[in-house]
Amino acid sequence: MTERLDVDSYFMQIAEVVSRRSTCMRREIGAVIVKGKQIVSTGYNGSPAGHPHCAQVGCAREDVPSGERSELCRAAHAEQNAINFAARYGIPIEGATLYSTTYPCSWCAKSIVNAGIARVVYQDDYPDPLAKEILSIISVIRYIPRHT
Repeated sequence: MTERLDVDSYFMQIAEVVSRRSTCMRREIGAVIVKGKQIVSTGYNGSPAGHPHCAQVGCAREDVPSGERSELCRAAHAEQNAINFAARYGIPIEGATLYSTTYPCSWCAKSIVNAGIARVVYQDDYPDPLAKEILSIISVIRYIPRHT
């Protein structure tokens, strides 16, 4: 019998699967919002509903370094999409944990704090010092996968 996954590993692995739906040409990011050990929302980075995917029309940030000029990106971020989905369907997320395959950017950090999310668990870092400052008022944990 294999070792049972701990809660953070379980939800982070689900976030990794969610990221595979991404339509971004540069990064596949997935987010899962969990409340009471139950998934209440998921999101991945991709173009807004009804708009062409970047894979179809090209990346608007092609020559822009990672972590810069995020306002040029036509896609909504995974964390934004997970929060927006919960809002659209009236799902309360105050006090929830957000699992993300990448550290949230400053735009997403603002939404996370204002949505009342209490904890963020992320895997890969992202070069956005402002995001780290914004999220400093909640619990943020870097997930390090255990390799067996």
